[in-house]
Amino acid sequence: MPESVLLPASYVTMAEAEPDLSTFENKSGLAEDMKFLASMPELCDVTFLVGETKEPVCAVKAVLAARSRVFHKMLYQAPSPQRKKEPPPRENKLRLFLKRSSEPLLNLQNASQQRGYTQQLASIQEPQSQQHQTLIIEEFEPDVFRQLIEYIHTGCVTLQPRTLLGVMNAADYYGLDELRRACAGFVQCCINVDTVCALLSSAERYIQYKCTKSLVQKVLEFVDEHGNEVLNLGSFTLLPQHVVRLILARDELQADEFTKFQAALMWGKKYCDNNSTTSLKDVIGNFIEYIQFHKIPANVLMREIHPLQLVPYTTLMNALAYQTQTVLTPENCPPTG
Repeated sequence: MPESVLLPASYVTMAEAEPDLSTFENKSGLAEDMKFLASMPELCDVTFLVGETKEPVCAVKAVLAARSRVFHKMLYQAPSPQRKKEPPPRENKLRLFLKRSSEPLLNLQNASQQRGYTQQLASIQEPQSQQHQTLIIEEFEPDVFRQLIEYIHTGCVTLQPRTLLGVMNAADYYGLDELRRACAGFVQCCINVDTVCALLSSAERYIQYKCTKSLVQKVLEFVDEHGNEVLNLGSFTLLPQHVVRLILARDELQADEFTKFQAALMWGKKYCDNNSTTSLKDVIGNFIEYIQFHKIPANVLMREIHPLQLVPYTTLMNALAYQTQTVLTPENCPPTG
């Protein structure tokens, strides 16, 4: 048996430190090539018509199927509808006789035509896996679906607050768990005063998906803590009406009542600009019950709110009466001499 050779420690260390030159990786180049592939319709074999505008988004079926079982089932395992065989129509004896007597002549005339049709079909038909497919996607917006397709092809996508909720739900819908978890992690760092309204607006589009609820709850908790800042945002006017009502009605909202009224007024003016047939008073009336006017100082009620003629006079008088009763309670009255 050959004797074992004891190598110097320095030699072993150098051997371990040497890089493995047998393996070469260029993942960044691969990602760019795959992104280019998905951007070239002539290189793709499936086109998705996405959203209400049916915007085309191209992809490679094999890549989609390899990365998502949902896409694999959609593109390769869709069951073909089976039609019931209809019984042949009954023919009377005269028609049957005429048909039989003319069959030799017809067969002679159609034989050559039939051979021509067969050759043409053979030349133009392709296997199902090689045909270009066109599918309609109504569940997601074009920007969201395009980001999803980019991630599937390249393994990389830039998350944005405006489309974050859509991408998260799309990742969950198509079984891309790593992307869904990445979106959930990004939520923690992207919720701020500048993005909060965009996140709430996108929630309206994807309210039926399960990932929406957890994200909306986190956003509303941020709104509660930064109430005055959020209500003063210009983007607050872009929120749907029921979202505005939800925010103003929250007991946890840390905002003064006059700021809540100003936010409702700002939202109402924007709404009336887009809906000229609706009066501002009617719009403000949808939010009055969520504003505690008795907590607004009397001088502000009479100087800032009353002249607008948007809040019922009785509401303002009740608020003033409440303040008067609070001031003149026995505990607050000065002692008499």
